[in-house]
Amino acid sequence: MNSNLLFDFSVNKKNKTIHIKREFNANAKLVWQAWTTAQMLDQWCAPNPYRTETKTMDFREGGFWHYAIVSPEGNKHWSRYDYKKIEPQKSITELRAFSDESGTVNPDFPRTKCTLVFSETDGKTIVTMTEKYGSSEMFEKMATISHKKGFSSHLKNLDKFLSSLKK
Repeated sequence: MNSNLLFDFSVNKKNKTIHIKREFNANAKLVWQAWTTAQMLDQWCAPNPYRTETKTMDFREGGFWHYAIVSPEGNKHWSRYDYKKIEPQKSITELRAFSDESGTVNPDFPRTKCTLVFSETDGKTIVTMTEKYGSSEMFEKMATISHKKGFSSHLKNLDKFLSSLKK
């Protein structure tokens, strides 16, 4: 695993956006699969020591991913990502929200629009994420060092997972 891979986390308070750019030592096809397949997402998409558990995934425009982040004690924190636009192996635009176990979106928290762009050069893939928050309150909770560390942790899990697939 290469610790010199690009990781940039920047905050734009005026626009209530967080911009994350991360490089992976794998081709775009493999990174795309890891990002868009429930069985793969469940292997890496949570900050340590948490894990992800998919309840439903319908990866298509108009579909959604409903999952829980599960604590070591077994507590589940539910979320739902609704897919608005998908350009295969290039980009995903989704609306992210907290939900309950049945997938009902929590109306107390405005949704976050997230756009992910995948690009490959010389066998390495860069994923660029732009998170646009629907409320100042949620933006302030996420524009923190703690969120940056958590995001970095789960992206390192993706590094390990990709590395294991290449062996």
